[in-house]
Amino acid sequence: MVEKTPLAGNLFPQRGRNLFGEPGFIRLDQKATLESSGRGNDILFRCTMTQPTRHSIRLTILVALLALVPAITSAKDDPAKKPGQDSPEEATARVGRTVANFILPDHAGKQIALADLKDARFVVAVFMGTRCPIGNAYVPTLLDLQKDYADKGVRVIGINPNLSDSTGDISKHVEKFKVTFPVLVDSEQRVADLFGARRTPEVFVLDSRRTIRYRGRIDDRFGYLYKREKSRKQELNAALDELLANKPVSVSSTEPVGCLITRKERLKEQGEITYARHVSRILQKKCTECHHDNTAAPFSLVNYDLARNWSSTIKEAVVQRRMPPWHADPRYGHFSNNMRLTQKEIDTLVGWIDNGMPMGETCDLPPKKEYGDGWVIEKPDAIFKMPREYTVKAKGTVRYQYFVTPTNFKKDMWVQAAEARPGNRSVVHHIIVYYRQPGSRKTRGLQSIVGTAPGEDPEIWPVGTGKRIPAGSELVWQLHYTPTGKVETDRSEVGLVFCKEPPRRHVRGKAAINFRFKIPAGAANHQVVSSTTFSRDAELISLMPHMHLRGKDFLYRAHYPDGKKEILLSVPGYDFNWQHRYRFAKPFRVPAGTRVECVAHFDNSTDNPANPDPDNPVRWGDQTWEEMMIGFINYVDAPRRSRRSRR
Repeated sequence: MVEKTPLAGNLFPQRGRNLFGEPGFIRLDQKATLESSGRGNDILFRCTMTQPTRHSIRLTILVALLALVPAITSAKDDPAKKPGQDSPEEATARVGRTVANFILPDHAGKQIALADLKDARFVVAVFMGTRCPIGNAYVPTLLDLQKDYADKGVRVIGINPNLSDSTGDISKHVEKFKVTFPVLVDSEQRVADLFGARRTPEVFVLDSRRTIRYRGRIDDRFGYLYKREKSRKQELNAALDELLANKPVSVSSTEPVGCLITRKERLKEQGEITYARHVSRILQKKCTECHHDNTAAPFSLVNYDLARNWSSTIKEAVVQRRMPPWHADPRYGHFSNNMRLTQKEIDTLVGWIDNGMPMGETCDLPPKKEYGDGWVIEKPDAIFKMPREYTVKAKGTVRYQYFVTPTNFKKDMWVQAAEARPGNRSVVHHIIVYYRQPGSRKTRGLQSIVGTAPGEDPEIWPVGTGKRIPAGSELVWQLHYTPTGKVETDRSEVGLVFCKEPPRRHVRGKAAINFRFKIPAGAANHQVVSSTTFSRDAELISLMPHMHLRGKDFLYRAHYPDGKKEILLSVPGYDFNWQHRYRFAKPFRVPAGTRVECVAHFDNSTDNPANPDPDNPVRWGDQTWEEMMIGFINYVDAPRRSRRSRR
């Protein structure tokens, strides 16, 4: 089938310079038509230009379908969808997605994280290339936007994911176009995948929670087939103006125009990646500790059929780095329970899914991993239940409930691992299990053994350390229940794994707490600080920040006696649903006199979708709609160094 299209004012490859002053295009100002006929992956264009006073000339051009004319419809695919163009559903789905923190080098080699822009109210992330004429035409517009909106809390960052652009190319481009905002090098295209970026230039506006509020083009001034002196629609500016005025974005998604980002081929050879040899080991190492039967995870991933059946969900979750959940900035600290997937692991999972999920040979499977009846820790030596079943009412507020269970320990017991397990996860918000000495009647101010909250790991202490529970002690349970709309019941339990022999050192706990804060109504980045000081040399075992629904970020910083400072842990995107306990890969020694400072920020604005009430100030309180600010620390007293080791 041959189609005819008017071509007046269109751009075609030709020697010379195009509308943008770049080599490679010619504009046809005469009356012209285009005849096109598909031939495999290419289209042959025959262009006829006529003028009343001049003879006709014919120009034949062979071009790649996707490279030159993304507006041509592909008959093989959805006839309503253009190559390189998202469906309306795909485009809309990106808006409202929260972008995980990422770290990339800029063109000068400096490591920059999205979390470093924490003071920005909005971030405009634009995907760029050095050779895309439309992208280059928009650089002055982006520089003007950065200047015009800087005092309004808007920051611009560039991200270059193009395979053909080296760091040197990007540096020269920054210098040539006098780019003053950071341009990050996304050589592995991991951030392009994170955003779902398809073209250069394509822009994404992120709010203070780093949720996408707008994606698409900058405006309608430049395109493949046109150039205007002035734009008719300025969608990016309009979105920013509406967001700054605390209004919803009226047009939150537009189709970007520009050069397609060629994707890196990742392990695509059919049959190279199999479940048995590759995928099973990744899932076993990083996923199945939670994704097995009788745990909080919504489904199991312990065998091939389960992994295949959940493959689409797996692909989306790992590409967006939502799973496995891990929120620590990788630039600070080394933690043994870091479940974050490497880029190679992500590529392996995606390559396996894209290639039809081959099983491979069963002889290549790793040894089957056994789980103790749903316990994350090894099979407990002792299991204690609440003394009775508790009935949770259908609605309203449930005060903290306290229960007591005797241990009947005849001698002091040392605990090496502990796990609190809800009996009814739909109503149990958190559990904290304490112990109290025989004869005590206290329910507060006790020594804790273990707790659990959404996303919290069990307590597992290094070999040679443990927590002592004195003979005859009683367990005191604190439970926070959240009604679901119908009457529920719960009887939770706790499992303990005992030390094989009395440990050399006793695990202790400290907390940097600030009770006296007030988060103003509408405040998007309110800072609260707390600290605690070590009177003796200590070795830190784990850190656990705790806030509620308005928690935004949390940082632990050590202030040493000699005046030096060091960041121990940074959680730039705190998520109340995943309250991790960050366990150091090896005990982290701090000298006597070290002050550990905790710095947290809270978002009490309308930009926080989890905010129960942005119109009122917030203070300390037990309930979820109130707030807390606690930096928990588990540690052991450090062994004294010999004189020889101190020299």
